[in-house]
Amino acid sequence: MSEGTPTYEPGIRWNDALGILARPTGGSYGTPVAEGAGFKYDEATLHELVKEWSALAVEYKNDLIDADYVAKAKPPGQEFASENNAGVTQQSGEALTDALNQRIAYCQNMAQKYLTALGKYATAEDHARTVINQQPKGLA
Repeated sequence: MSEGTPTYEPGIRWNDALGILARPTGGSYGTPVAEGAGFKYDEATLHELVKEWSALAVEYKNDLIDADYVAKAKPPGQEFASENNAGVTQQSGEALTDALNQRIAYCQNMAQKYLTALGKYATAEDHARTVINQQPKGLA
């Protein structure tokens, strides 16, 4: 391999335009909460999180199509080795299908949690607006 040629490393992408290796970074959502564990999210961030978790679930659903092909692999020949190889391949495809279904459920669950948080956010905003609007005018 020539000098400067990138080698494959999981989690690292080669950026041809910049000629550098780039490690993907996680999102930076919300503001850390000083009083303990957790984060505070604004409404726009909650919408973005719902969108991202939902999109990830869709990607996993699309991967199920390919996993189904693996799970239904047919042996290339009629001999024992071909049939045995197809059986192992089918088991792998079934395991992949199960894993993808678990990931889909997890992503959908996370999106639902953020939708629930959005509902609570909207309720709190409505309550605060009502309280402010009930204040007597001219007391400032």
